[in-house]
Amino acid sequence: MTITRNPSRTSKSVLSFDRGTLILHPPPSSAAWAGVAIWDDRIERLRAPAHLYRTLIEGLERDGVQVVDKARGYKDLNLTFTETRTPYPHQTEALNAWTGAGRRGVVVLPTGAGKTFLALLAIKLTGRSSLICVPTLDLMHQWYANLEAAFQNQKIGLLGGGSRDFLEITVATYDSSFRAMENEGQRWGLIVFDECHHLPGELFRQIAEYSIAPYRLGLTATLERGDGKHRDLETLIGPTVYSARPEDLKGGALADHEVRRVQVELDILERGRYQQALETRDAYLKDKKIFLGSLDGWRRFVMTSASSPAGRKAMLAHRELRKLALATGAKIRALDKLLIEHTDDRILIFTDDNAAVYEVSSKLLIPAITHQTPVKERHAILEKFKSGEYPVVVTSRVLNEGVDVPEANIAIVLSGTGSTREHVQRLGRILRPRVGKFAILYEVVSRDTVEEGISRRRKGEAYRTDGTGASYKPEPEPLKPRLNSSPFDFAPVGADDLPDFDDLGKL
Repeated sequence: MTITRNPSRTSKSVLSFDRGTLILHPPPSSAAWAGVAIWDDRIERLRAPAHLYRTLIEGLERDGVQVVDKARGYKDLNLTFTETRTPYPHQTEALNAWTGAGRRGVVVLPTGAGKTFLALLAIKLTGRSSLICVPTLDLMHQWYANLEAAFQNQKIGLLGGGSRDFLEITVATYDSSFRAMENEGQRWGLIVFDECHHLPGELFRQIAEYSIAPYRLGLTATLERGDGKHRDLETLIGPTVYSARPEDLKGGALADHEVRRVQVELDILERGRYQQALETRDAYLKDKKIFLGSLDGWRRFVMTSASSPAGRKAMLAHRELRKLALATGAKIRALDKLLIEHTDDRILIFTDDNAAVYEVSSKLLIPAITHQTPVKERHAILEKFKSGEYPVVVTSRVLNEGVDVPEANIAIVLSGTGSTREHVQRLGRILRPRVGKFAILYEVVSRDTVEEGISRRRKGEAYRTDGTGASYKPEPEPLKPRLNSSPFDFAPVGADDLPDFDDLGKL
């Protein structure tokens, strides 16, 4: 690298924050900035990505270089922790693992396993200005309540939903964090990314990239993304430092539970329509040599189906297959039997789309929640569900993530996607522990349809029952056709109890 103008190196270098980046000037004699900062000819200064703040500071300190740090805008906090709960062993283990990794990294815990409490412990132990990023307003309000209860000597800021508070501890939506971080990325020393699988998207990743936060904690129940970008979390947050499965924690931190499959049959008319649609779609897939067991295969199907009448007919046939499999009338009858069997339980019913929600709601007179439900009505329904006035609620995907419903002990999945994340999230809605609680997730599946493959895909990396109630992790299987179905659909391969830690140092 050739630096065109090299000012005197007798003065101390100054590090400052500038619109999501760092500026270092004059260049220090140390080579610690090499590979971290580059020369910006426009301002004749060294410039580095903000997220490499810690790397740059630690490198300069190792070389004995004194730097005037004007980039750091976060503070040391003397927090009074008013939580009286004793951490579960897995929470202590996760906290130790995260701290041992330099207070950077991702913790993977099932829904209901206490990720929020783990983060509260991390905030207390780190004692730095902290930002908590969450994907929804519901989660933002839940976090706000937990933070206020845990740190009663500290005002809590809100960023999102019409609020714009920049305080030493702030909880914000991903959307609001993204918009603010370019100018405010120096404010926080610790960032907690709740549901961190959202972070690697093209926009949200800039929250991590534009922040100098030397300490970072990612929380999720399901790390993997279909696009493979979860691998970027190691750069954006840190490595995966701790992971636990639902089966590891059931009967303790999580309610004892099992997953049961209920198979239903298409009626004669539905089966005839299904077979006709299957033949139409598969003839097109065979002609185009397309297999739907991969993301690339699905993309090819979508692209080619838009370019010809035969392709459009095949896509309509594919949609007909899904509609028949996911919304057969036999599922309503099976649901009715399950509701009778569990009259004394608190039940959540999940479907794949709003139309199915409203059908169940109207036929069985069950309160419904979708993304179209007004906020006040949704809140009222959930409060009545928690109190027991409404023992059953039907929803689509809106309750998959970030809703605390410890009263629920039965989940009935009438339809869903092939996403492992969705399966884990829906199971997690019923796993929050209560004394004597036993939870059951029923999966209602149409026999000999594409839904059997969907069911296998969403549980291909999850943990399921083998029919005896015992849980096991399925061994990876090679690609193979689903039985009794199309050869073109393939199953993919599948406070005083706080631990003691070392000093944080100068950061």
